[in-house]
Amino acid sequence: MKALKAHAVVIGQRLAVEYPDALCELDHSSAFELLAATILSAQCTDARVNLVTPVLFARYPQPTDLATAELSELEEIIRPTGFFHNKAKSLVGMATAVVDRFGGEVPGPMEDLITIPGVGRKTANVVRSVALGLPGLAVDTHVLRLSQRLALTSETDPVKVETALNELVEPSLRGDFSLRLILHGRRVCAARKPRCGDCSLADICPSAGIV
Repeated sequence: MKALKAHAVVIGQRLAVEYPDALCELDHSSAFELLAATILSAQCTDARVNLVTPVLFARYPQPTDLATAELSELEEIIRPTGFFHNKAKSLVGMATAVVDRFGGEVPGPMEDLITIPGVGRKTANVVRSVALGLPGLAVDTHVLRLSQRLALTSETDPVKVETALNELVEPSLRGDFSLRLILHGRRVCAARKPRCGDCSLADICPSAGIV
């Protein structure tokens, strides 16, 4: 475990040099907006979500507005993100829960967040780390892939991967670690054709050149 932690530290340090800002690529100005944007990002690119959310938040600026939205109108706004019927229901359910159970404020505790419609651990961790300043390591498809390629864990279940990575990464660094893995996965360590020759982690990656 000590060697694995040291491995994770080096990975984190190198990615911090490559992606110093480690910004979430979903545009938002509050925890509520990020929660809504993250729900919309399922099976959709961040870029496309960012084209939709300005209209969404102009029409429904507060949880109370979204909680009372007409589904048909909401569906038309979010249609470009795909799966808009289910996402519209999740957005209204999310806003209703935030208003009715949490006084209009997005809660911080994981156990509260995952009771909100449309919110799983990945979404909860994004909101915790990016908008609320709390520890949170979101495991998406990129984090899942890179954690295996870099031999940080052999687990394949996202929750088990999150648990394994949490043991290797300090709480205050978890959000940035996740964001940097995501950025690296998008820009360098692609699923089908990873650019190992351009990778700053190639010399410490067991999968370099053989994926």
